[in-house]
Amino acid sequence: MVRARDRSRFRVVFLILVVALVAVTGTLVATGAMPLVPKDDKIVRVWLMQGSVTNKYVTDFREEYESDHPGVKLSIGIKEWTGIGEAVAEALDGGSADQPDLIEVGNTQVAGYAASGKVRDLSDKVGELGGEEWLRGLAEPGRLDGRQFGVPFYAASRVVIYRKDMFKAAGITKPPKTRAEWLAVTEQLNQKGTHGIYLAGQNWYVLSGFIWDEGGELAVQGDDGHWSGALDSAEAVRGMEFYQQLQALGNGPKDADESTPLQTEQFANLPIAQIIGVPGQAGEAIASNPRLEDKLGFFPIPGKKAGKTGTVFTGGSELIIPKASEHGDEAYEVMKEMTGEDWQMELSKAMSCAPNKTTLAGEVKDPVTRMMAQSAVNGRAAPSSPDWAAVEGLRPLNPIKAYQTQVLTGVKPVKEAAKEASASITAALSGS
Repeated sequence: MVRARDRSRFRVVFLILVVALVAVTGTLVATGAMPLVPKDDKIVRVWLMQGSVTNKYVTDFREEYESDHPGVKLSIGIKEWTGIGEAVAEALDGGSADQPDLIEVGNTQVAGYAASGKVRDLSDKVGELGGEEWLRGLAEPGRLDGRQFGVPFYAASRVVIYRKDMFKAAGITKPPKTRAEWLAVTEQLNQKGTHGIYLAGQNWYVLSGFIWDEGGELAVQGDDGHWSGALDSAEAVRGMEFYQQLQALGNGPKDADESTPLQTEQFANLPIAQIIGVPGQAGEAIASNPRLEDKLGFFPIPGKKAGKTGTVFTGGSELIIPKASEHGDEAYEVMKEMTGEDWQMELSKAMSCAPNKTTLAGEVKDPVTRMMAQSAVNGRAAPSSPDWAAVEGLRPLNPIKAYQTQVLTGVKPVKEAAKEASASITAALSGS
C-alpha cells in the first residue's frame, strides 16, 4: 500500500518532471488535446475538410509555420462534410466549442455564409494575395455583391477519361480537339457493341460547361440585384442541344445523374469508350476492374474551336475567416501562407488537385493533374447568389435536372422546358 506521504512525494516528483519537460520542449502532448503552449502564444484554430489534405501536409505545414512565426501555434482540425453547414453556421455565431479562426468551405457555399454578415471581408487583401491570378471558378463564387469573402484554396475539374484500347480498335489515333471532332469520334465509337460515351441525362455540371461555352448562363443578376433563371436564352438552349447530341451516343440513363448508378462502375464493367469526370475516377474504375490498368487515357473536354478547351464546372474549396475569430489577423497570415505558391504546389502534389492560380497550372509535374489544372483555367462555378443552394435543393428534383430529362425523353420541346426551368430557378432564388 502506498502511504499518503509517499503519494504526495510522487505528485511532487511528477510535477517537477512536467515543468522540466515544458521548459525543454515548450509543449506537452496529450492524446486528443492541443499541446500546452506558453501563455503569451496565440493559438490559431483551423478547420480543414476530410479529403482535402493529407496528414503529412498538415504536419509539415504546422511545423514550418510555427518555426517561421514564433508566438503562434496552430491547431488544425479535420472535419467531415456531412453536417458541416450547421457547424460552420454555429462557428460564425461564435458558439463553437472549438471556435475556429480559419475555415475551409466549398466554393459554392461562400455566398450563403457571406450573406449572414458574419464573414470577414477580404476585398482589401485581394491584391496582396495575388487575386488577379485566381481561377475564375474559385474567385467568382468567393465574391458577393462585389466584395471578396472567400480566398481560393484548391480546385478540381472534369476531363474526358477514355479507353485507349477502344480508340485504337476504332482507328482513332489522337483525341479530338473540337466539339465537332468529339461528336464524330464518339459516333465512330458507338457501334459494334461499344457505347461511345456514358453521359447520364442529369449531369448538370457537364451541361453547365456547354452552356457557358455558348455564351449562356444558368442564372443572371439584374441591375436591381435580383437573380433570375436564364436557361431559356438562345445561347443556353444551344448548350442543351449539344448535350442532347452527345448523350445520345451511348447508354447513359436519361432520367438519372452520374451517381445513380455510379458512372465509374458502368465504365469499369461495360464496353464504354468514354466518361466525363475528375481524373481520380479513373482510379475508381481500375479498382473495380483491374484489367483496365494501363488502358485508360485522358484529354480535356474539347471547346468549340481548336486551341481552347471547353469551359468546365469548377469544384473546390475556399478559406474564410469568421468575424467571431479571436485571432483574425493571425488567421489571415495562415491563409496567406496556405494559398501562396509554395504550399499550393505542395497541396497539388499531395492531393492531385489544381492549384488556385492560373499561373501555376503549367508548373504541376504530374501530367494528368496538370491537364486538369489547365482545364480549370477555363472553369467557372455556380451563380454566386446566396440562395443558389435552394435551387440545387429543390424537391422532388433540381429544376436543371428535371429540364434535362424532359428534353432527352422528348416529354417537352427544349425551348418550352427551358422556359419552365428558368421560372423555377427564378422562384427559388427569390425565396418564393
